[in-house]
Amino acid sequence: MKGMLSPSLMCADPLNLQADIEKLDALGVEYIHLDFMDNKFVPNLTLDTTLVKAVKGVLKNMKRDIHIMAFEPEQFFDRMEIGSGDIVSVHYEACDNLREVLGEIRSRGASPFVAISPDTKPEVITDYLDYIDGVVVMTVYPGFAGRPIVEGSFEKLSAVRKLIDDSGRDIILEVDGHVSWDLCQKMRQCGADLFVAGSSSIYGKGLKLEDSVPKMMELIK
Repeated sequence: MKGMLSPSLMCADPLNLQADIEKLDALGVEYIHLDFMDNKFVPNLTLDTTLVKAVKGVLKNMKRDIHIMAFEPEQFFDRMEIGSGDIVSVHYEACDNLREVLGEIRSRGASPFVAISPDTKPEVITDYLDYIDGVVVMTVYPGFAGRPIVEGSFEKLSAVRKLIDDSGRDIILEVDGHVSWDLCQKMRQCGADLFVAGSSSIYGKGLKLEDSVPKMMELIK
């Protein structure tokens, strides 16, 4: 599977979000990463459901990569207009009824992904491999952009990759957290397929998306 890019809208210029989205779309980016937080599962609030829904109306070729960092994530699905083509990631740590939530995502035509936080063991995904299209490995603690990579992240990516490969299923491995210029290729070598890029790479200070996005796409191909 070729490497794919999912720029984080949380790291974009808040006064020029639509312009950035349209620019990314024109550059051939596959996904736009949309972080939603409830200020309970993680101590922060980011893109609200209204914005997550609105993004759907301006996309031409890109698809939404929605990362829900919230308890009872299914309560937000209607307001986000979850549907065909979307990736929807929910956290293993936030769902008491994870299989049912994954089933609800699939019933809406979207691709269910399971996200695991840095302190969660890779093996927890084993019981859900038949229910998902992807795994999101958080290589930073969720909630804020710009955090340093957590020790042991590369080993965790490799372990999740092996579990996926052993399952024989076509499951995407997404990496979210400090996907930087100097670390992204090692993440790729560890088996990552989809890369959430933010302030440590394409949205770095002084960079233009026209330059940074093709550079990152080349590094992760």
